[in-house]
Amino acid sequence: MQPEGYDLIGDIHGHAEPLRGLLRRLGYRYRDGRFAHPTRQAIFLGDFIDRGPEQRGVLEVVRPMVMDGAALAVMGNHELNALAFHTPDPAAHGEHLRRRSAKNIDQHRAFLDEHEHPEVLDAALEWFWDLPLWLDLGELRVVHAAWDTPALNRITDRVAPGNRLTQPLLEAASRPGTAEQNAVENLLKGIEAELPAGHGFSDKDGHHRRYIRLKWWRYPQGETWRSMFLGPPGVAAKLPEAPLPPDVETGYPDTAPPVFVGHYWMVGEPTPQAANVACLDYSVARDGGRLVAYRWDGEQVLRDDKFDWVERR
Repeated sequence: MQPEGYDLIGDIHGHAEPLRGLLRRLGYRYRDGRFAHPTRQAIFLGDFIDRGPEQRGVLEVVRPMVMDGAALAVMGNHELNALAFHTPDPAAHGEHLRRRSAKNIDQHRAFLDEHEHPEVLDAALEWFWDLPLWLDLGELRVVHAAWDTPALNRITDRVAPGNRLTQPLLEAASRPGTAEQNAVENLLKGIEAELPAGHGFSDKDGHHRRYIRLKWWRYPQGETWRSMFLGPPGVAAKLPEAPLPPDVETGYPDTAPPVFVGHYWMVGEPTPQAANVACLDYSVARDGGRLVAYRWDGEQVLRDDKFDWVERR
């Protein structure tokens, strides 16, 4: 049955209780082991794992919904990282595609602590492999971080049916400097550009950064590093007002279908980033954060009053 509308839900990061609360608020009811809505379908924007206290709890809500057709979902960068972390590197004996450094282990610790049993771990990873990298539903598009048409075109012939990751693509995307890595990272981690010499900042985890995430839906002509920065306002104020270099290529046509993303830890009142672009990640993994949804009913110009959310308590 074709749903009457979609409820798009941002990054969950192991916070199952806000997820259950948001689903109930949106009219989903728990019956026969899963949440479902009588007329609507949920779409999850990825980043189900890491950080929060209920890693398995989130998957126990989301997986049955997707398997039974009550929801769709795309892969987030944390699911991508998990697959690389647990996949041996065929080119380096004893290593994995994502190195098991102290930093990477620490970022993945919450998931590892709840998936110590091999059968539980294997079931989670098998489901991650089945997540599409993007969804194009005609009048509606979904990707975790950025709808980058050149990136999509570069890997369209490398994905499995349903826009799903393959092991050869994961291996290529784990090699620094490859076209596959650039494409997959643009889609799941955002489009970035290197700051001019002498400029940098510290991210929310305290890591020094010289690359900034860009407001990829904007065309860069006439924009500056500060105006194109996608991140905390306090960081933006420290960036140069100099124009971006001419080789930066971004932009999403205002005539294209609405696209929904997560990933960016937005703050403030939920609102569209453009007439046809909305980010739904409002930092539920942070104290005072929100788990945010957008109730889409076919409109091609997105509206403030279609956002809904629950606060993290």
